[in-house]
Amino acid sequence: MEATVAKTGTEGKTWGGGHSPLNASYGKLMMWFFIVSDALTFSGFIASYGFSRFKFIDAWPIADEVFTHIPFYHGSPQPMIYVAFMTLVLIFSSVTMVLAVDAGHRMKQTRVAWFMFFTIIGGAVFVGSQAWEWATFIKGDHGAVETHGGRILQFLNTEGQRVSISDFAEPIPTERETLERNSGMWFQTESTRTSFTIDEVKAGFAKHEDLLIRTQYLDENGRPTVLSREASLEKLMNEGKMVVEGANLQHNEYGHPLFADFFFFITGFHGFHVFSGVVINCIIFFNVILGTYERRKSYEMVEKVGLYWHFVDLVWVFVFTFFYLV
Repeated sequence: MEATVAKTGTEGKTWGGGHSPLNASYGKLMMWFFIVSDALTFSGFIASYGFSRFKFIDAWPIADEVFTHIPFYHGSPQPMIYVAFMTLVLIFSSVTMVLAVDAGHRMKQTRVAWFMFFTIIGGAVFVGSQAWEWATFIKGDHGAVETHGGRILQFLNTEGQRVSISDFAEPIPTERETLERNSGMWFQTESTRTSFTIDEVKAGFAKHEDLLIRTQYLDENGRPTVLSREASLEKLMNEGKMVVEGANLQHNEYGHPLFADFFFFITGFHGFHVFSGVVINCIIFFNVILGTYERRKSYEMVEKVGLYWHFVDLVWVFVFTFFYLV
């Protein structure tokens, strides 16, 4: 039985299932399909973050007060400096990837190898920086107290500067300090062991009259609300439940727990893409060194990997903008 073929009136203009649909090879077309599907996935994650943020806008942490650290530097806080450095490194690696693709078009094996090497270094620096940022975020900086209602209480001095719990907590000799992890009673009731107990924090706060409490809720100026000394003391004594140091999927010393959940999920998912890209780039790099693409008379594999790398860079620009800046 013969198949009926509809005439379009533009013979030769439509793709008939040949080797290069839409003037692109099958491999590049499949890479574009993957990029589009992955872009939709990231769009869903960022949209979910946006909805959650605006739902809890009055309790959402301010990024400038969270990401303030620089490796090996422990002076005054430098908001967003290191995140900006990570962004520049990733953008630089995208430039070297462009140069590698261009060198491949001109069949310049040595130049392709060098630019691929620089791209790999940039990706590795980004992944390492993100790992350090995660470690710093998880460890925390000052510590806070979580109330029975799940709210976060942070500590300030009268000048409005953050104060670490370790600076004022009063150690209370208890059985908890002398027991080992595998036999102590605290191990049965606490998920993680903090440096100080809630009782030690309360005792130290009551003793230091120059301390105030800042809640995670924002005032009319968009800044976290700072309570008076009397209100701070009453809030801590009546509602303080547990000490929180750093952030995890359940507790977050910086503010609303969803902030930490989205941070780990979105940046982790993107970091996995960058790590995968570094591994793939390493494979392509060694193939370039071995002359695989010279023998094929085509560096299309470099171009296909370049499409993926540019996509990863572009996604980070959106993550950086919506998660860190807005």
